[in-house]
Amino acid sequence: MANNLKYTLENRRYVLSGAVIAVAIIFIIRLFYLQVIDNEYKTRADSNALLKKTLYPSRGMIYDRNGKLLVYNQPAYDIMLIMREIQPFDTLDFCQTVGLTKAQFVKRIADIKDRRINPGYSSYVPQAFMNQVSAQDYGVLQEKLYKFPGFYIQNRTIREYEYPNAALLLGNVGEVNKQDIAKDNYYVQGDLSGRAGVERSYESVLRGEKGVEILLRDAHGRIQGKYENGVYDVDPVSGKSLTLSIDMELQALGEKLMSNKVGSIVMIEPSTGEILCMVSSPNYDPNRLVGRRRGSEHAVLEKDPLKPLYDRSIMGVYPPGSTFKPAMGLIFLQEGAITPETFYSCAHGYPVLGGKPACHGHPSPLNLVPALATSCNAYFCWGLRDMIDSRRKYASVQIGLDTWKDHLTSMGYGFRLGVDLPSEKSGYIPNSKIYDRIYKGRWSSSTIISVAIGQGEVTATPLQICNMAASVANRGYFITPHVVKKIEGSQLDSLYTERRYTTVDNSYYEFIAEGMRGAVTSGTCRRAALPNIEVCGKTGTAQNPHGKDHSVFMGFAPYHDSKIAISVLVENAGFGATYAVPIGKLMLEKYFNGEISPENKYEEEYLTNLVVLPRNGII
Repeated sequence: MANNLKYTLENRRYVLSGAVIAVAIIFIIRLFYLQVIDNEYKTRADSNALLKKTLYPSRGMIYDRNGKLLVYNQPAYDIMLIMREIQPFDTLDFCQTVGLTKAQFVKRIADIKDRRINPGYSSYVPQAFMNQVSAQDYGVLQEKLYKFPGFYIQNRTIREYEYPNAALLLGNVGEVNKQDIAKDNYYVQGDLSGRAGVERSYESVLRGEKGVEILLRDAHGRIQGKYENGVYDVDPVSGKSLTLSIDMELQALGEKLMSNKVGSIVMIEPSTGEILCMVSSPNYDPNRLVGRRRGSEHAVLEKDPLKPLYDRSIMGVYPPGSTFKPAMGLIFLQEGAITPETFYSCAHGYPVLGGKPACHGHPSPLNLVPALATSCNAYFCWGLRDMIDSRRKYASVQIGLDTWKDHLTSMGYGFRLGVDLPSEKSGYIPNSKIYDRIYKGRWSSSTIISVAIGQGEVTATPLQICNMAASVANRGYFITPHVVKKIEGSQLDSLYTERRYTTVDNSYYEFIAEGMRGAVTSGTCRRAALPNIEVCGKTGTAQNPHGKDHSVFMGFAPYHDSKIAISVLVENAGFGATYAVPIGKLMLEKYFNGEISPENKYEEEYLTNLVVLPRNGII
């Protein structure tokens, strides 16, 4: 009996000791979790005594190639709140002061608390209630701020755009969304980031680094000054400034000439790949998408049937028309389908076209250089036939066409060039598998002959068309087009400095350049001629199934040691020589001479006031 009692007491002692140890371990684990792993406890403790204010950096400035300031910052203010510190107040007075309805106020509070919308929400941490309040509204609120406990003002900046031009290229800044916050822990709800254009593609460079200011509070939450005299404060680091390759005077003239028209102008410096002008029309003043009105203005632009938010320079895909013929000539030469002295006859068109008068009037037969100068459709159709239908070089028509496509992709067609702007499209170059699927493997050059003259399935962006002109100007290579010339304190990506050679021997480019020069001196581009400047060009009339043909021009100048390449596309304007060529001439004159000559002023005004709009908006 005594032994049993002793045994029972000893068991109880072990059980009690184990329970004490278990409780101690639980407490230790809990303390470790609260103090090391879980930030909420620390956040609560800190928020009682400290207020951590984010110090936002100044966003980097943006300049044009000549040092003109394009984009800068103006002071603005965010209304912040700490949910735990809100006490009963006159919400109607608050709403009237900041310009909100009661329903909007209630929704904003609900959105802040919703962790699906605001994953980082904590009632102890400052939250953004309203962004980008103007200095005027800030002054009114500041006088009443003592009436609204829990709210305070956070200093910020908003973007200002010096010129009413280049909106799509420059882009805009707007509030981050849930996806942005999930991808990058730099952002919290209410932060701003680049949403389009350069502002978006160079966001990490422009935004800088946030700082923090730690303020000491008393038991009533009143600010008593800096904690530890600011020892633990972190200064913000301003974003880096950008120098663009854009010439704002050229850009402004291009937008003026494209007034009341739909289309694009692109100008590239062949030796560097720098884009001097990138016009997409219609356009808008970039200051429309600044500050609190950004949302409503963006909605208006989205509803415009002509789609001014759509950057046609890099997103618009069009049949290149006859601007495709220089690329065709190069491929035929490289593959031995023709020589510069190969003659083809032209009876106002290629036979498969049904005998329609599908060519300009010119002598027949003719060889490559005059075929380019006069834009002979038949010549390039015969060339495609002799290339891909030939069994002397290729075992099948499929191999011939895929060889054709490989050359085109080396020239920049059919894929994204890699311009430093978001949303670039690739255009389209078909391969043999496409036609095998459509025609069950039974096809030849006659089946797809329209691709020889830049029609059919072939499409390209205005940037790609201009890049083709730049590669002819360079006699066989191009540098990836880009709009940023210099980043403060940094180097450009090597992508924008390295030469990209095509698969065509550079000696063949001389014949293409000669043909494009002939187009200006005696062919389809005569309206592009300028005194003392050897302009080379190629017209294009791109068929459009939705309406009138598109007017296209591409060129470069001078003939040797070229300084500039250009493409112009005007939707629904008809022949390339009618509108695209004279617009291109004026842009080239502005580039070389710095102004439009008095004898061309009438043409400038005529083209500016000309209205050429499609019936149903975008193609």
